[in-house]
Amino acid sequence: MTPYRTIHRILLLGACALLASTATAAASAAGKELPPKPSVSDIVKASKPADWRALDPDNTLYMEMPWGRVVIELSPVFAPNHVKNIKALVRNHYFDGLAIVRVQDNWVVQWGDPNDENDKARPVKGAHKTLKAEFTVPLANDKHFVRLPDVDGYAPQVGHSDGFPVGRDPKTGETWIAHCYGSVAVARDNDADSGGGTGLYAVIGPARHLDRNLTVVGRVISGMPELAALPRGPMPMGFYEKPEQQVPIKSVKVAADVPAAERSKFEVMRTETATFQAVVDAQRNRGGPFTKFSAGHIDLCAVPIPVREQP
Repeated sequence: MTPYRTIHRILLLGACALLASTATAAASAAGKELPPKPSVSDIVKASKPADWRALDPDNTLYMEMPWGRVVIELSPVFAPNHVKNIKALVRNHYFDGLAIVRVQDNWVVQWGDPNDENDKARPVKGAHKTLKAEFTVPLANDKHFVRLPDVDGYAPQVGHSDGFPVGRDPKTGETWIAHCYGSVAVARDNDADSGGGTGLYAVIGPARHLDRNLTVVGRVISGMPELAALPRGPMPMGFYEKPEQQVPIKSVKVAADVPAAERSKFEVMRTETATFQAVVDAQRNRGGPFTKFSAGHIDLCAVPIPVREQP
């Protein structure tokens, strides 16, 4: 046997032994039970009153639907002009009697005026039909950012600010709410400044590539299971084909305009607390007995932001 063949055979046997050893180690690791760790539920149950904040009634919307109430928290920090305009629309009863006009599978639920594109469009009455886009705002607007150490593909930095998942870019000095499940944003046409809040949508699927392309104004606090379970529209982009398929909106009100006894009493965990960081870590590094491999990583949109309703 030539020296070349001898060396080649030794290398091949060595590689096979390494692969076998790696496979054995992987199989052993796969079967090894991870030690138990506190779950998100455990941490939430052990939380203290100071870990929670009540929703601001002046920046909370109640959208009354046939099945009940959808609660939306608005963020004037990240979209001040649009939030102001949306509240003006609501207080002028713009959305009352309108409808959910499209549900696109794994994408969005959108509501507004079904006649928005024709001469029967509802007037906005004292609000603005369109506004200059607020895809991002200056970093100085945000005083509550807590960074996630995990790498993100859509922003140089990600984290949470007062209960909202956000991205930011220190080089450009910009920040924005991310398109995570439940985020509420302003529908528009191709023109960046063609939206104003008369059409809104909630995210029900992966949509992070929309970040910095649309104005995000808040997120759904309660009611996402019902919104996400609505029948999908049969037309392109999930639009409903017939008026009777559209889901009617009974009314939309600012919570501050609703008698205190009729308000929903939701609280959101403060995302700047050590308790919330424990929630993030519990989701990032799950323990046994069910989990056999802990990822050691978490995506921004996979971080649970606990919400609870007080009696």
